Amino acid sequence: MNEKYERQMKKGVLDMLVLKLLEQEKKYGYQLINEMSEKSKNVFQLKEGTLYPVLYRLEEEGFVISQWSEPEGKQVARKYYKITKEGKKALQEIGDIWTQICMGISCIMEEEV
Repeated sequence: MNEKYERQMKKGVLDMLVLKLLEQEKKYGYQLINEMSEKSKNVFQLKEGTLYPVLYRLEEEGFVISQWSEPEGKQVARKYYKITKEGKKALQEIGDIWTQICMGISCIMEEEV
């Protein structure tokens, strides 16, 4: 039962986390997966099948754009994702909502019995 709730809670924040990781620089999918795992101390260990639908949805909404890199030497072309101006605005709004949710949850969970 724990896995079910954990999955549901994590799924709800993936857009926000992906946008946050893209806030400073463009990144490709595998880079996002590794960085998310590392920065979250392995709490978020995404599979490609989880990340790419998030990226495609964010791109469809205009929050990120993608561009293929030119292969250099033995390096293959990679599809990089970059946050847009609209994506930065959405990240701020989602972050504000997240803060309110966390405060509300804390009020309930820390309530004296």
